[in-house]
Amino acid sequence: MRRALTLASSVAGAAIVALDGTALTVAQPTLRHDLHASVAQVQWTGTGYLVAVAALLVFAGRLGDRYGHRRIFGIGMLGFGAASAGIVAAPDVRWVIGLRVVQGVFGALLQPATLGMLRAAFPPDRLRMPIAVRTAAIGVAAAAGPVVGGALATEFGWRSVFLLNLGPTLFFGTLALARRQERLPAAGVKESRQSAAAGPLDIPGALLLGTSLACLVHTLVTLPHLTWSAPAALLAGAAFVRHERRAPAPSLPPDVIGSPAVGAALLLLVTVSAALNGGLFACVYVLQDGLGLTPLHSALLALPLPVLLIGAAPVSAVLLRRAGAHVTVAGATVLLAAGLLVLAAAPGPVLFCAGFALAGAGFGTVMVAATHVVVRRAPVASAGVAGGLQQTAMNVGPALGVAAATVLMATGADRSPLVLLAVGALAALPVCRALPGRSPHVGAGARAAPRAAQSDAPHTGHGRETGPYARSLGNDGH
Repeated sequence: MRRALTLASSVAGAAIVALDGTALTVAQPTLRHDLHASVAQVQWTGTGYLVAVAALLVFAGRLGDRYGHRRIFGIGMLGFGAASAGIVAAPDVRWVIGLRVVQGVFGALLQPATLGMLRAAFPPDRLRMPIAVRTAAIGVAAAAGPVVGGALATEFGWRSVFLLNLGPTLFFGTLALARRQERLPAAGVKESRQSAAAGPLDIPGALLLGTSLACLVHTLVTLPHLTWSAPAALLAGAAFVRHERRAPAPSLPPDVIGSPAVGAALLLLVTVSAALNGGLFACVYVLQDGLGLTPLHSALLALPLPVLLIGAAPVSAVLLRRAGAHVTVAGATVLLAAGLLVLAAAPGPVLFCAGFALAGAGFGTVMVAATHVVVRRAPVASAGVAGGLQQTAMNVGPALGVAAATVLMATGADRSPLVLLAVGALAALPVCRALPGRSPHVGAGARAAPRAAQSDAPHTGHGRETGPYARSLGNDGH
């Protein structure tokens, strides 16, 4: 695929996943009544999906590195659409839960591929804007999801929400698989064989990591109650670390997790997504239970958040180029924390809108900047793993934030989670020091390669995928 088509596919895949999740949340009460389900069963339509996604994201990224991101993306899109079609015809809630788990499996396949395709198709110095466009699309989908889902569920029933996925998944999935896979020319074979992506798949490591992440997410979504999944997550995590130290081809390549900048960016993504989602969870109760607002009025007050999130995406691309990731992420994190503190003290609609706007602008900027660091710093051969780690951070963070807000709200103070989550975001500011700074400029008409310690240095082999199916994205320079 040419770069424009690669970007369109990446945007479509990311937006479909975001739209599906937010639209279903609004439709869940209708689903419950229609299928005569319990509240716990309806919750598992979301929890089952999250657990499946968390367990497979990194391994799915590894599959993309090995077999081609476009191929894995196409399979993920078609499978996601097929599972959606199955849910439309589901006879009872047990089928919905099972098919949502299946949907999570295919969602895990396509999500890292949306970033892996961008990393393989665009040179490192041109990644900022594609990632910003993708982030803006996620913001649009997340903002439109509740409105679209509510309208469809009201007029046509909850099943119509899943019909939204069928057209885009069929079109982009078929398009991704339609072009014949081409192998590397002879000149690229040596590099391909030397890459981590060409090595054997670490199945034991993938199973241990998947088990640990799945149990971690299950633990977070069931707090404050502790279940078997908490010790299981610890045991599987310890076994995974021990295994990775001895594995000849580890699931998490050292060239990805060994980068301080990548580790810092992932930690910041977890922190800010936890702060934002935990804060929003608490705000729902503040607005509706504390102030007596209707759900519609509450949603209207929160509209500045997605609007500023969308607007921050292209601005953050400019800030990255001019100020570097270090300053951009630090400033945006302060902005997010300020928004949460304003929400914690807001007496009326005007300050609530201001708080939501600050939080949206800060979160949108951090998301673009930190994702840019993760994707750009990763070698092309490990782009899928990097994408899987980014998506894992964006799944674990919200679950952690909502769990923390739930525990804090049990103390009886509805606004205390907002203050403590803001403090948690500010506590992560020292981590920003590990992020790259601004690229040094040189004189007119001259170019110099920026030093790796100061900027996101380009990697060799950019613009093409270096696995055994390196031409699968059509990286022909267009």
